[in-house]
Amino acid sequence: MTEITERAGGCLCGQVRFTVRHGGEVHVCHCSLCRKATGGPMLAVICEGAPDFDDASPVGIYHSSDQGERGFCLRCGSQLYFRHTPDNAYAFTAGTFDDQSPMVMTDEIYIKDKPGFYDFANETRRYSQDVDSDPVPRHG
Repeated sequence: MTEITERAGGCLCGQVRFTVRHGGEVHVCHCSLCRKATGGPMLAVICEGAPDFDDASPVGIYHSSDQGERGFCLRCGSQLYFRHTPDNAYAFTAGTFDDQSPMVMTDEIYIKDKPGFYDFANETRRYSQDVDSDPVPRHG
């Protein structure tokens, strides 16, 4: 894992801009809700604390489960993050960051839910479901 650093990102159209703190570990979620929301597995970066959005950022919220909500750009529809509401933990989609060079894929969760049409070649820790001891917020 790289050092926790403040990094910026934004949506496809550029209307939403944010800054978060993270260490660059990319966690992959194969659960059905993440796949429906993103069109494939969710590649997520777990953030330290809450994000800082620019004042004009048009962020919509969709409550996808009892435990979570997803943030997206109201203008272009880009999915920005999943927030685990019980502990206010944010996982931003890896592709929204301006500089993705320090990122490393480290974990895959809900591996039993992964469809058979794709596999990652990366060496990762794999979990059949989300585990309480893992830093990945529960998805839903």
